[in-house]
Amino acid sequence: MRTVYDFEALQINGKPIALKNFKGKVMLIVNTASACGFTPQFAGLEELHQAHGKKGLVVLGFPCNQFGAQDAGSNGDIAEFCQLNYGVSFPMMAKIEVNGAQAHPLYQWLASAAPGLLGSKSIKWNFTKFLVGRDGSVLKRYAPTDTPASLAKDIEAALAA
Repeated sequence: MRTVYDFEALQINGKPIALKNFKGKVMLIVNTASACGFTPQFAGLEELHQAHGKKGLVVLGFPCNQFGAQDAGSNGDIAEFCQLNYGVSFPMMAKIEVNGAQAHPLYQWLASAAPGLLGSKSIKWNFTKFLVGRDGSVLKRYAPTDTPASLAKDIEAALAA
């Protein structure tokens, strides 16, 4: 059985990182976009990072341009946008695809481990969120419309487990 720790990703600066570096942490993994109606959720994600980071939460942002071409910029443009507009200090990864033949293996696994409505394995839109427990297993999938603040109780429960 796989866990999140079996995967690696490229950081937004292009350097690889093994997700096993976050072993024992609770992770909130989010596919993001810079020009989406949900983009203001960056502020809420940063609030979660600030409020729970010292307790063991890691928020990981994965920019994706698959939904309405809402993240067309380069990784550098995305990093600058997130920092300047939302003060993002949580780890941002390099742009990926989350659906289709070129979907990042992490997202293939996440979507399979926590299917969406009616068992759908595809990611429906930007800001779909996955909560991963300290053991590396997916605890829950959240819709783009679920605000970061609405996840706080689930995050606190995962941190306490």
